[in-house]
Amino acid sequence: MDALNDFFLPPAKSTLASQTDTLFWFVHLSSLALTIGLIAVIVYFVYKYRRKSEDEVTPLITHNNKLEVTWSVIPLILVLIVFAWGYEVFMNQRVVPDDAYEVNVTAQKWIWQFKYENGAQTTGKLHVPAGRPVKLIMSSNDVIHSFFVPDYRIKQDVVPGRYTEMWFNAPEPGESIIYCTEYCGTAHSDMLANIIVHEQEDFENWLAENAGGASKPDDLPPAEWGKQIAQEYACNTCHSTDGSQMVGPTWQGTFGSEQTFADGSTVTVDENYIRESILEPNAKVVEGYPAVMNTYQGQLNDEQINAIIEYIKTLK
Repeated sequence: MDALNDFFLPPAKSTLASQTDTLFWFVHLSSLALTIGLIAVIVYFVYKYRRKSEDEVTPLITHNNKLEVTWSVIPLILVLIVFAWGYEVFMNQRVVPDDAYEVNVTAQKWIWQFKYENGAQTTGKLHVPAGRPVKLIMSSNDVIHSFFVPDYRIKQDVVPGRYTEMWFNAPEPGESIIYCTEYCGTAHSDMLANIIVHEQEDFENWLAENAGGASKPDDLPPAEWGKQIAQEYACNTCHSTDGSQMVGPTWQGTFGSEQTFADGSTVTVDENYIRESILEPNAKVVEGYPAVMNTYQGQLNDEQINAIIEYIKTLK
């Protein structure tokens, strides 16, 4: 079984993964055995009851109670086993342990953001402790997304206007990839993030170092911090920094340039325009680009916005 798992499935990195895998293989291998058996019977009957001469007449065959009961009861038993087994696995996935560590997850085109119990915040990286249940409380700021971690065998839709939740327990330190599996727009395939599993002590240290949310790191120039923030918030999924065409206008050479909007008006790109574009992105839509950007009101503070502006100024 381990060889099949290694060949066909991603690594199993959560306590729930082995339960899902075992049921998966039971369903598929029992279906394969039944299929091979049925094909063998069909081939045998085709040969045994083939017409042997032009004068041969097909005999009258009546029903066989034992045979009909057998081929009805065996599939019924298999279906009941799969139902009971699947129900147990489903409940194990849905019932969150009482000692789970809670993380709030926000989905937004095309990033994953995470907020921890002590106020720490991350974008694109979910930090969790090893060997402890983790509960994710998830919501979306725009459209339906879907949180999927193949290594953990977990998947849950993330819906605007309501909370959905799921949990997992990763027993060993390591990293796994988070995918969005609900098509959510042009850069859907770029909506990735990583789960980083720490030893409990390392996780506590990481929490202590990042408590209180985003603030400017010591001795880091504003422009460098702005670049770091832009990467964390996945701004590069829409805005290039080398002049190439993407979903949104490039940032290269934009500061100080004249920007033309869909209504024909123009403005010289300065600090006020960039700030307005981050907080009210649809107030002025650049000509030739769709109005798909979401607001970052409440997600970026003034210090972070100023840092991004300083970073954009360096892209000449």
